Parts: sequence; C-alpha cells; structure tokens
Amino acid sequence: GFIGVPVTTGRSGMGAKPRQIAPVRSAGVDGSPRILVLSSSVGAGHVRAAQAIELELKSRLPAATVRHVDVLKHTNAAFRFYCADLYFGVVDKAPHFVGYLYDKLDRSLGASPGQQGDKLRNAIDRLNLKPVIQIMESEPWDLAISTHFMPSSIVAWLRSRGRVSFPQAVVTTDYDVHRIWMTPPVERYFAASPEAADILRSRVEHRESVSMTGIPVHPAFASAKDRAACCRAHGLAEDRPVVLQMAGGFGIGPISRILESTLAIERPLQVVVVAGKNARAKAAAESVAVPSRHRLKVFGFTDKIDELMAAATLVVSKPGGLTTSETLCRGAIMVIVDPIPGQETRNADFMLEAGAAIKVNNLDAFTGKVGALLADESRVKRMQCAALAAARPYAARDVVDAALSLIGTIVNPG
Repeated sequence: GFIGVPVTTGRSGMGAKPRQIAPVRSAGVDGSPRILVLSSSVGAGHVRAAQAIELELKSRLPAATVRHVDVLKHTNAAFRFYCADLYFGVVDKAPHFVGYLYDKLDRSLGASPGQQGDKLRNAIDRLNLKPVIQIMESEPWDLAISTHFMPSSIVAWLRSRGRVSFPQAVVTTDYDVHRIWMTPPVERYFAASPEAADILRSRVEHRESVSMTGIPVHPAFASAKDRAACCRAHGLAEDRPVVLQMAGGFGIGPISRILESTLAIERPLQVVVVAGKNARAKAAAESVAVPSRHRLKVFGFTDKIDELMAAATLVVSKPGGLTTSETLCRGAIMVIVDPIPGQETRNADFMLEAGAAIKVNNLDAFTGKVGALLADESRVKRMQCAALAAARPYAARDVVDAALSLIGTIVNPG
C-alpha cells in the first residue's frame, strides 16, 4: 500500500519538528524494505561511502533488499570517459582550471536548484543513464540513498514527474559542499562537517533536513586495532614511526620524488607505499634506492588499508574525502600533498583547522617539514589526539538510522 511517513529526528543534530513527505510505497512483500544505494565511480570515494552504507544496512536489516548501483557501470563508454577519465586528465594537466570551474559553477548555478545549468546537466545525465532509470522504475523501491549528485538528480527528476514516489537521502563526501549537490526533492542531506552542514542549511528549503554525520567509512575503521599487531601482520618494523604513502592519486614522477624526500629524513623510518592498481606506480616505488637506516615495503592493491593506517604515524596523501575520513578514524596525521583545487583544497582546510594535518606546498620543503614534525613527539601526540577528536567512525550508522526513519523503519544499533 501507500503510506504518508513523517520525517523523524535522529542522533546527529536533527531536533526540528517532523514534516510530512510524499507517500512512499511499502514494497517488500514480507514488510522488509527495499533500498537503493546509489554511487558514481568518479574516483573511488563515492563508491567506498556507498559500500559502507550498504554494509551497515545489510548488517542491521538482514531481511531487507539492498542493491548498490554504481551508475557509471550502467552507461556507455563515452559518458564514462567524459565523467571520469576526462575529468582526471584535466586535473592532471590543468588543476587550477578545475579549481576555477569549481568556484565558478558554485556561484553561477545560483542559490536555488532548478536553474538552466541544472536542467542541461540533468538532461545529459538522463540521456546517458537510461539503464539506471529503468532500475529505479522497474522495481518497487522504498528508499534511495545517494553518495553522488548524479543519481540523486535523476531520482529527483523522476519524482517530479510522478514516475517514482520513494524518498531519498543524499550523503555528501567532502568537507565542503558544492551547490551541485542540491538536487531537490531530498528528504535528508548528510554533511561531513559543521561548516558543510551550515552551507547546506543556508541553501535548502528545510533546514531540519540537514544532519552533520561525517562521511561513511567501512566498519573496519570503527574497530580499534593494536598498532604492534598490525605491524607484525604486515611485516613492518615496530621500533620506529611508520610513514604510509598513498600513491594511487599521484603521477609517476611525484610518487618517486615524495618517496625519495621521505627517505632523506635522518630519523629511521618504516616507509610503506600503497600503489593500488597502478602497476607503474608500484614499479617506480620499488626502483627507489633505500638508505640502510630505513625500511621500505611496497604494496599494490590491498584491502587492509585500515590495518596499515592503524600502524601509521603519518599518512602522505591527497586529501580525498574518504581517505581523509579514514585517516582521522585511525588517529594518524595527514601530510597533505598536491590537493586538487576545489573540493580537495577545502578538505585540506578542514584538516588543517582541526589540527590533524600539515600541508607541503613545495616538495623541496618536504624532508625538512616532515622531519621536524616527527622530531617533535609531543606535537605528534597532540595531532594524533586532534585527528581522533575530529573522526566520525560511526557515520554510516548515523546515516542509516536517519535514512530509515524516512520509511518508518527503526532498528537497534548494530
């Protein structure tokens, strides 16, 4: 049947009065909900956040139907290239142009969604994502939770035309919020930081629909890990600081240069490089000469990042939203290098203001700056405490609690 469901309050600052939303369909034959989790593989972060939500839903509601759809896996090669490969190509060749466009679009789209720029972008998305629309329309879903603005805008368009009636929640995945994320109608927005929540509240119709939860991370990051045990599990030296270099987002030249700069530090270190699926990056790291005072271990793809971060004192990385959140949850200090202008520079601002990171603007200063930090043990401890204070390891749980309240589903904490 169809029921009118009030929006109830949750744990993350949602103290406003309930408001009525459009009727939603109770789709499950046995009363269990059917939930779409929607992401877009423009970078890995949106997908990882969606996977964290998916795992939380399946853990808490084992009888529910939960389907995670990466929308770029349901489109043509040309559109995938346009959304992902072309974007990162421009980031690599003209990063400041990307930053200019980020700011320009944030202003030019206007405070109210539904402007001409929105309509054009949404029309292009719909043209190329017809299989996704079919998924949304062909089955009786109760709820959609999106970790990217592309699928949430399609849900909004379908609802505006009466083609679907389920409510939706939008989970932002950076510590600042661009105007492009506002895709009404949306019953719940989830923000990564108080500043991001304030931005959303200033722009959406219902301020009470915004919650500050943090960015959902894999449940592994919510469990404490013993540093010594993690070191032993991965063959790492326990008697020195561990510097973890996340190399996947860097070009071949910077990978080698960052590693060489780290190995130039006088204090003995255990250096770990994770190259992901970038075979050239792994080969470049393995070719760097290692002074005898240091230890180096190079990984390709690994699903044990949570353990490597638990072992790490420092994480050298670009400040993507998910990597930043995971680093905070492990109480490691981020060394920010080469952020993408736009969302990553704002993530860097958040980390610096939280006291959980340092930023290296020029690699010529890397050795001195990082070496000075490691030499100041009291500063290291303060920054590690600051990282833990800013962490939101239970963001996925809080998102799921509030999202399920949209369909009247209440479950005990997992």
